[in-house]
Parts: sequence; structure tokens; C-alpha cells
Amino acid sequence: MAMVRKFGRPDLFVTFTCNPSWPEILNAMQGRERPENRPDIVVRVFKMMLSEFLDDLIKRKVFGCVTSYIYVIEFQKRGLLHCHILLTLNSSSKIRTKDDIDKFVSAELPNINVNRRLFEIVTKCMVHGPCGIINPNAPCMKDGECSKQFPNAFREETEENVNGYPVYKRRCIEPVRVGKHYIDNRWIVPYNPWLSKKYNAHINVEVCASVKSVKYLYKYVYKGHDAASITLKNDDSVNHDEILKFLDGRYVSAPEAMWRLKGQENEAVERASIKDTTLTAWFKLNLIDEEAHEYYYADIPQYYVFDKTSTKWQKRQRRGQQVIGRMPVVSVEDSERFYLRMLLLRKTSVISFNGLKTIDGTLCETFQEACKVLGLLDGDQHWHDPLLEAARMQMPSYLRILFAIICGFGEVENIPDLWTQHKHSLSEEFDIGIRKKLAPFTPLQN
Repeated sequence: MAMVRKFGRPDLFVTFTCNPSWPEILNAMQGRERPENRPDIVVRVFKMMLSEFLDDLIKRKVFGCVTSYIYVIEFQKRGLLHCHILLTLNSSSKIRTKDDIDKFVSAELPNINVNRRLFEIVTKCMVHGPCGIINPNAPCMKDGECSKQFPNAFREETEENVNGYPVYKRRCIEPVRVGKHYIDNRWIVPYNPWLSKKYNAHINVEVCASVKSVKYLYKYVYKGHDAASITLKNDDSVNHDEILKFLDGRYVSAPEAMWRLKGQENEAVERASIKDTTLTAWFKLNLIDEEAHEYYYADIPQYYVFDKTSTKWQKRQRRGQQVIGRMPVVSVEDSERFYLRMLLLRKTSVISFNGLKTIDGTLCETFQEACKVLGLLDGDQHWHDPLLEAARMQMPSYLRILFAIICGFGEVENIPDLWTQHKHSLSEEFDIGIRKKLAPFTPLQN
């Protein structure tokens, strides 16, 4: 979310899934081997494909100039690797109109007479389901409806913003036989024709620039690893009525294990025994570098780099315009750290913790007292600020807990006003649920 504060909302949400039928994988098989038997080959090919894919997005600017991006590799239990990518475009490349959307994203079957290869790729990789009446037992079915809202309604043209999301053009056409079923444009997962044709894979491209709650996108991207409940049972035990022991553990598939064995793992765990923290090293930096006095603690990483070996801040040789500093969120319950954070966001040139608590030459006993002397606790604005900040990155359930803590432990002057100004973010998940239920949905009748 620090990237959102600096570069704005992401514009595109792209999912790139490994295709086990890539020739590079199949040609490496020996005898009766199948891709699921050789996770080492699958991982190696996907890594090369992903590197080329990211080059197309970032360096070759398929969607325009990218100012920031994040991606996460996800490993499904069934073994297919895929990558979730969020792209933020610069102002000249922003997707603003329905023509811009149609330029990059299609949710229709291509014309087989014009582009047969793309037609074959889309019908093989980009068709959802079947589900609904055709297949009520499909994995996407929840309470008798498709959780992905398929099939979509026919639409003659793209609409830019419907409940925060674009609705793609899906013109009515004659159904096309794919396997055992007939499908039309209502079943097509949005894709980019150029990328699909080049990579012959499932590549879902969604415009997300108008999504109000961008934190939900990041929650999806960082939803975490798969887990499995394992039952531990001793078959030789005489007492068969003993309580079964369950172990909730992380599920590591063969491709994920191979991915990490081949060196794509994240940075190893940092050493616990560090001489100075980034904060105490900042204090020391202010003692020896006058230029550092210009910057708040959260802005220091843009101009200095923290050397983990010497535990010192060192001036960057090149200004880190792409480096973003962020401070951890602190609960109101941890009052002194909460007020310490408040001071760090507002004071520069500090050389010690006592320096943070010193206001106009007077040393305050606590960080909270220092905030009071500075006037930061006048009125209820200091309670509005953490709620506004948390609303950008936390889920409504967390916000409701935070609101209760503020009302229970904080000295709030006007609780009804605090509720009125933040009630939408506190109940946002209910609004989204209602909008989904009211969204147009046309189940397949025949």
C-alpha cells in the first residue's frame, strides 16, 4: 500500500498461468513422462516464460509506460504455477475511456476466419467452465451460482464503470462448439489478444483503475500459501477412541519445492542480532549528516540505503526515486509506540528518543505528552488519521476492531462524528456483498 500512496492506484491486474502443454516442456519429456512427473522442467520453463513476460510488460511497454509493479508467484495444489501482477501506468498511459479498455482487453471469441491461431488459443485457455445448469458441481459453484459471475450478460459495448468495475463488450454471436459444449462470448475470460497469441497460455487481464477499494486487490495478491489439515493417527494403538490430533500445516507442492531449490526463494531471514535498528541508526545519521535533517524518518530510504552489515544508513549513489519507505502500523493499544510513530511522521533532525520527546527545549515524560504539547491531540483529528490510514490498507473487520479500541481506550470528544465520517469504510464489505447480489446476472437457460 506504500506503493499506492506514492504512485497511485494500479491500472491492470494480470494473471499469467503456466501451460503444461508448452512445446518447451513436452519436448523435454522422455518416454512416458508427463509434465506432472517433472516439476523441475516445468519450473525452469515457467521461470523463463515469466521473465520474458515481465520484459514485455515493463521494458517493451505492451500496455504503456509502467511506473510501478508487484508480482507474486502462487502454487496451486494441482501443480499449476501462476503469477499475479499489478501494474500502475504513468499519466500518459492511463486507461481512462472505454476505447482504452477495448484497446487492451477483449472478452470475446476472435474471428476464426481472421485469426485461427488466436481462436484456438482462446477456446482452449480462456473459456470459463462450463458451470451453472450445465455443470452444477463445478468448483466455482457456490449456493447454486457461479462465484465468478459466469455466464456474463451480452453487451454491445464496454461500460467504463459499473459498481467500480468495467463491464467488457460481449456481443451476441452464434454459439461455437468447444469440446462437448457450445459456448459464446458470455463464457470468455478477459484477455489481451497479443499476449495470448504470443504465450499460448491462460493470461487473464483485468482493468482495475476504477476499483474503489484497491486494498482488496492486494489482499487477493498476498492471500498467502495453501494449507492442509493432517490427521496423525497410530494404527497400532489399543485405544481407538483417543482424540485425534490435527496439524494445520503449510502445503508445499512439488513445483514450489523445486522453485525454491533452484534459487528463486526470497531473501533469507535477517539476523536477529543487529547492532542498530533502522531507527537508532537514523538518530546517529542525524548526528553526522546535516543533509539528513531535511527528511522525515519515513523518507530516508529514498535518499539513503541501510547497510545491514554495518547497520548504518549510507547515502545513495543514485537517488532512489523507485524506493519507497514505509512505517509499520501500530495499534492504539500500544499507546507509547503509537505516539512515537506520530512524532516520527512530524519531526526531523532527531538524534535520540529523548530528542523526540523534547519540545521547545523541554523534555516531556512520555511521547503522548510530547504530542499534546505539539497540539497533535487537539480535537479528534488524531483519531481520524489512523482510521483514514488503516482504511487504505486494512480490511473492514480490522477497522471495526480499531474503532472499538479508539472508543474504549482513547479520549474521543465526539464519538458519533467519528462514526459518521468512517461508517462507509467500517461497513465496506457489506456494501460490496450487496452490490454483487444486485449485479445483473443471466444464468444459462438452455
